[in-house]
Amino acid sequence: MFDLGWTELLLIGIVALIVVGPKDLPVLFRNAGRFVGKARAMAREFSRAMEDAADESGVKDVSKSLRDIANPKKLGLDKLKEATDFKKWEPGSATAGLAEDRAEAAKKIHAATAERAAKRKAAEAEEAERVAREAAAPAETPAETPAEPQKAAAGDSTT
Repeated sequence: MFDLGWTELLLIGIVALIVVGPKDLPVLFRNAGRFVGKARAMAREFSRAMEDAADESGVKDVSKSLRDIANPKKLGLDKLKEATDFKKWEPGSATAGLAEDRAEAAKKIHAATAERAAKRKAAEAEEAERVAREAAAPAETPAETPAEPQKAAAGDSTT
């Protein structure tokens, strides 16, 4: 309540021993205990009076209804949990048929995707091969060098 530690209580006890004296110290502690007891009793009585007033005004009913609103079982979430519970799954049920249909559709999708990926890779490989052939083709054919026509032109002027 006052956030006193053992060291503070020890210091208060030593000061009380010096100020009050060793003969009157037990009487002081007894009176202090009675005072604390009376204060606690008054606090309990006040709390009970407030709770009784809250009960009479209906605050307790409102708080109960708010707790009920926040309760998932009252909202029907327990039925939702029951519906999504897979412990009750039966292999021959309609759900199992739907699961099999979904599995077949997934296999078809995976197969079609794999086929398209293979076609795309083949097309990319052909394109890369064509680009490589085009890049290598000019190097294989002999091309005229610009120096030969100049020599021919220079030879014509000397004659």
